[in-house]
Amino acid sequence: MRRHHAAGFTLLEILIALAVLALAMGAAIKAVGDYTNNQAYLRDRTLAMWVARNVLIRSRVENEWPRVGERKGTEDMGGREWRWLAVTSQTEEAELRRLDVKVFALDSEDDDTPLSQLSGFLVQPN
Repeated sequence: MRRHHAAGFTLLEILIALAVLALAMGAAIKAVGDYTNNQAYLRDRTLAMWVARNVLIRSRVENEWPRVGERKGTEDMGGREWRWLAVTSQTEEAELRRLDVKVFALDSEDDDTPLSQLSGFLVQPN
């Protein structure tokens, strides 16, 4: 008597295939999520750098001799509010001051780490 083998997959083979597919899909979803998070972080860093440049350039354009110390403010960029801190310090040259600008996301949970930092120098106007 001959045995007739049914064509198709066994239940065990199907379960193994589903497990492999689930692992592959999980890895793909994680990769897409990581990519999306990285793109959002780079967007925020770029916008924060633009805010820092605006603060530095505004200080240069105003052509006023800034006092040594800190100034704080907010600025809208890219549909979000950004908080900036500008620290003016005296250099060894009497006619030159250093301006360090740090920019933070206003809605950020991490208030200690700036998304962007920019330094520049201001020359005393005549």
